Amino acid sequence: MIGLISATAAGAAARDRLAAAWPDRVRVYDGPVGDAVRRAFAECEQLVCFLATGAVVRLIAPLLGDKATDPGVVCVDEGGRFAVSLVGGHGGGANELAREVGELLAVEPVVTTATDAVGVPGLDTLGFPVEGDVAGVSRALLDGEPVALKAELAWPLPPLPVAAEGTYTIRLTDRLVERAAEREVVLRPPSLVVGVGASKGAPVDEVLGLIESALGDAGLSPASLAELATVDAKADEPGIVEAAARLGVPLVTHSAEELAAVEVPNPSDAPLAAVGTPSVAEAAALVRGGELLVPKRKSERADGQPAMATCAVVRRPGRGRLAVVGLGPGARDLLTPRATAELRRASVLVGLDQYVDQIRDLLRPGTRILESGLGAEEERARTAVEEARKGQAVALIGSGDAGVYAMASPALAEASDDIDVIGIPGVTAALAAAAILGAPLGHDHVSISLSDLHTPWEVIERRVRAAAEADIVVTFYNPRSRGRDWQLPKALAILAEHRKPTTPVGVVRNASRPDESSRLTTLGALDPATVDMMTVVTVGNTATRDIAGRMVTPRGYRWQASQEGAK
Repeated sequence: MIGLISATAAGAAARDRLAAAWPDRVRVYDGPVGDAVRRAFAECEQLVCFLATGAVVRLIAPLLGDKATDPGVVCVDEGGRFAVSLVGGHGGGANELAREVGELLAVEPVVTTATDAVGVPGLDTLGFPVEGDVAGVSRALLDGEPVALKAELAWPLPPLPVAAEGTYTIRLTDRLVERAAEREVVLRPPSLVVGVGASKGAPVDEVLGLIESALGDAGLSPASLAELATVDAKADEPGIVEAAARLGVPLVTHSAEELAAVEVPNPSDAPLAAVGTPSVAEAAALVRGGELLVPKRKSERADGQPAMATCAVVRRPGRGRLAVVGLGPGARDLLTPRATAELRRASVLVGLDQYVDQIRDLLRPGTRILESGLGAEEERARTAVEEARKGQAVALIGSGDAGVYAMASPALAEASDDIDVIGIPGVTAALAAAAILGAPLGHDHVSISLSDLHTPWEVIERRVRAAAEADIVVTFYNPRSRGRDWQLPKALAILAEHRKPTTPVGVVRNASRPDESSRLTTLGALDPATVDMMTVVTVGNTATRDIAGRMVTPRGYRWQASQEGAK
């Protein structure tokens, strides 16, 4: 919950805008400001104070305890100019909150946390436990000193400016480390899954003791435990439920049928008779894949009675992440915030060299860039998937929307279910051109590429004829190049069989870029020689009109009939 505190009418107005936008996230604190801040500090995870930073500093100073537990505090000034991340930039999430508040209230977020300010991810913000000299290693990263990454397992990390060797070290491991070395940080990825089986009424101490001893004997760190897993029939077993709660991990359950299909080294008749699967602990740990590090083992009871719990430990590899990112038509303000976030998250960027140049300044230090020239689309797609399969966080970029005549199709053709694939939509060339022309896509429309490099012309022609006969607005991509100069005239001739020569046609070159140009002409007057590969051509349907120099396709044909009847 986010606590909102204000003292003046101007602050209350901004406060109320946040409250209206985030009704389920915020709580407004009224009354004397000092009392309001103290109550919100004790009750909320974050605070937004519409007060001077000096006043907030004095109010919260006696309340501060530890940066890992203190709420994040953001101050918004009375003039509505800045959202200042004051306390808890990382641990309290104040840096991200300042950016959110800034976007919503149209104010400038102010973040002074050193790593955030220069684009280096905070080592304590990666989403899993960290041990050791966080401050020292972070300072080395900021100062450009050599910091070595020693990864004992593959895991998708954000970009870090690391070297092969260095006087400082970032160690990524799920193994026990008694004490981080000097100038070392140990990152604990959530790579371990413990499968658990238990008899009815098994004490939590017996379950928990078994898990801890299994991890300890194998030299594995409990800090890398991702989940406990068991069979559905044990979803409410108190000893298992409480063990998961004490370990601070989720309890994940699977059906007996699902577990019975998992091949395990130590099946048994006892669980088969009890819950319908020959294995619970091993099967539950292995059901989503991974390496069995600790085979099934039983608990040991001090009273000599039969064991009531079993467990097994599996290491699951980090799943690589492939984000297919649409950069939009070219203008920076048409690049979506989500796309920007993915670019900054990726440790590997794959793309066409000219597209990489567009967004190079947005990348974080340490991002590995794999760029290539025109004509290497399939190679780029394979490279991106291969890097993701190595456990990397990869961004594969394309112009416009990456799913429209761009990189998403070849990438997904190469990908399989061993990596996570995320699509980030972008503003397409057709949409950017349509916004410049007016409203040509107000009714049904279709996009057709006239390039026959990947599609036989016979197929393209059939699609153009279908669009012509169906009276659909058509946007032509890849309309004409020096080596393909006849396709556009042919396509226009097909449309002319069904549409008048006066049908509006919009021609936009380099939509949203500095050298953008556009014109509105007609089907009969368009000279194909004036069109190139940087151009989008939109041909209206029989209802499309030129209204005050804008290309408009009405949402329905009643409008067309009323216009014709008025003539």
